[in-house]
Amino acid sequence: MDYRISDPVPDASLGEPVGPRPQDALPDTVTTAVKIVIVGGFGVGKTTMVRAVSEIRPLTTEETMTRAGEGVDHVTGIEDKTETTVAMDFGRISLNERLVLYLFGTPGQERFWFLWNGLFDGALGAVVLVDARRLEVSFDIISRLEDRRMPFVVAVNAFPDAPRHELAELREALDLPDWVPMVDCDARNRASSRDVLLELTRYLHAMTLAQTETR
Repeated sequence: MDYRISDPVPDASLGEPVGPRPQDALPDTVTTAVKIVIVGGFGVGKTTMVRAVSEIRPLTTEETMTRAGEGVDHVTGIEDKTETTVAMDFGRISLNERLVLYLFGTPGQERFWFLWNGLFDGALGAVVLVDARRLEVSFDIISRLEDRRMPFVVAVNAFPDAPRHELAELREALDLPDWVPMVDCDARNRASSRDVLLELTRYLHAMTLAQTETR
């Protein structure tokens, strides 16, 4: 398995420093760390979002797609896709001086969903990335989150050739309750991806306040 980061891996034999870069160190001011999981169907942009938003070199576990996946992985609408996540993606983003989010991207293919149990341990919330061209790949994923009672927001990734729909129409198509936040996003854009994560943290904060008031 090829574990890769976005920059070349240092080579100790060439005298290059090995290990975290100084700029990747967790700031001393951080007091709270929150684990967030980014989920979605095959090819909806989870790896792209982690890469775009992470302030550290993201860890990815992408492998070249082979004939072994033919007839197993549903590639309708994403026939040009050549690589796929087989374990997880990992990144980190600081929302302010005290709060940091650890991001875990899940594999999209159903045959890798057994990895979800470990990735969801300790997570406070999730982002569900949706491709408006292939809404059907999101149904089972949303159901699994609801079964887990995992708070989540839905982010509609803006693919260039995707049909344009109002969020209200997509909410109805996905049968989402009114209280689940739903936003448009561009997973390639750092600011847009960060806004999705901010939306999730606001939702989690509101839920916490509501639970406190009912006690």
